[in-house]
Amino acid sequence: MRRRIEDEIKKQLLNLKDTSNKEFVAKLLPNIDKERILGIKTPILKQFSKELSKDKTNYEFLEILPHYYIEEYFVHCFLIETIKDFELCIKETEKVLPYIDNWANCDQFNPKVFKKYPKETLKYIYKRIKSEKTYTIRFWIWLLLSNYLDNEFKKDMLDIVAKIKTEEYYIEMMQARYFATALAKQPTPTLALIKKKTLSKFVQNKTIQKARESRRISEELKTELLNYKII
Repeated sequence: MRRRIEDEIKKQLLNLKDTSNKEFVAKLLPNIDKERILGIKTPILKQFSKELSKDKTNYEFLEILPHYYIEEYFVHCFLIETIKDFELCIKETEKVLPYIDNWANCDQFNPKVFKKYPKETLKYIYKRIKSEKTYTIRFWIWLLLSNYLDNEFKKDMLDIVAKIKTEEYYIEMMQARYFATALAKQPTPTLALIKKKTLSKFVQNKTIQKARESRRISEELKTELLNYKII
């Protein structure tokens, strides 16, 4: 049954491939073999996954890992997003994360049920963010950015992200994105961190660059941030 479901989903995805968009996506994902990219646009993949979710037998696709095409991972993750049971959703999320190998699959994955259980999810974030896998770390930072910079924000979240020391480009870019967004949403504690200059040179300066490009940050703060660049 699983093999039949895998073959059928792959066949349908191959029928949806978009050659022109494939070239565009390939340029955004230089670390991924172009042959693993079908170029199917995200809205189409989401609709495709939504239709799959109407038949519970298609959830057996979640038992099949690894996949070959990145679009198969999109479908896999979008199916997980439809799971309403928190424990099951966490289980399936942790199962797929070690196989994620690009920022696109990572950054478009955000199960809705996690927002309904912020405290429970946060416990997993604090434990798993110390992973050795690039896109697992990036994913948990992404969740802190998307789900915890408003009412659920706590100052120690800034410290958790700041303590991640790495030279992995895709982790550092997400750190910078996180701190730049935090400067817009939680400016006082975030600016205090930036003033300390304890982040790596890349993260510190990229954070300042992204913040200065943001429309959500005042001109006054943008000017002040220039004082904290690491030369």
